Amino acid sequence: MTATGTAAAAVGCTAQAPEVTVEPEVTSSAVLKLSCQESRPPQEELAAKLDFLEEHGYVGLEPSGKGLAGRVQEIQDALANRTIKVSAICAGFEGWLISPDAKIREQCRDSMKEILAAAGELESTGLIFVPAFNRQESLPHKEAREVLIDQLKELGEFADSHGTRLLIEPLNRRECHFCRQVPDAAAIARDVEGPGVSVMGDFWHMTWEETSDRGAFICAGDNLHHVHIASRTSRKMPGEEENDDYRDGFRGLKEINYQDYVSLECGSIGDRLVTIPAAADLIRKQWAEA
Repeated sequence: MTATGTAAAAVGCTAQAPEVTVEPEVTSSAVLKLSCQESRPPQEELAAKLDFLEEHGYVGLEPSGKGLAGRVQEIQDALANRTIKVSAICAGFEGWLISPDAKIREQCRDSMKEILAAAGELESTGLIFVPAFNRQESLPHKEAREVLIDQLKELGEFADSHGTRLLIEPLNRRECHFCRQVPDAAAIARDVEGPGVSVMGDFWHMTWEETSDRGAFICAGDNLHHVHIASRTSRKMPGEEENDDYRDGFRGLKEINYQDYVSLECGSIGDRLVTIPAAADLIRKQWAEA
């Protein structure tokens, strides 16, 4: 059994857990690649945002998917000769995939494909999507899962053909009723059976839904390709609250040899010129301690 497999058994991802749990010694090749959503830095111009992020060690930019097809050249030009690359693309499509209305589902697929094509041109790790929010009327759970998987087979093939993927994002129960845990999203991705569909985790949502950040990430394993991070209680910058501890999750990322981005998705109580660099310092410190 691999180190990841042994760890997965220890946190309960297999049907039969071992009688004695022994923590494996793991030699990890995981990397910490800091990313930030484009809307978070306080600067107005993209070039100024990138200068600021690069200065403080960020290597990923997470743009919105809205209007992305028309921004590909702009973003490529802005990133030329920089260390920063595009990480994930955050939503921006129309409709939702588990709507009872077939026309809304079709609208969603079509708009996703447009963003996925642009994401591929930008060499993005994937397009983040939520199957449905609480405000969006959805199919009954069993039917919703079947309909979602059927559509993801088509969309996953499209994404893979463009060199990118879809990233299922679980949310907490106050925001969604369907797919609230990282292992559930990973199970859906596995049922799709294709490289074009994966999963992401969000420390904010995981605060309310997961019993173990480490366990959730280990259960996702090779299907995990993006992570959002925010303060644990009020969704501000990491470090703006006393209980902002991510080390358990970082241990899980190290155990699965995580290679993708950890990206800021949060507001800020203080001056972002100060809190964004401070967040990077805290994340790097806790990553080293994990």
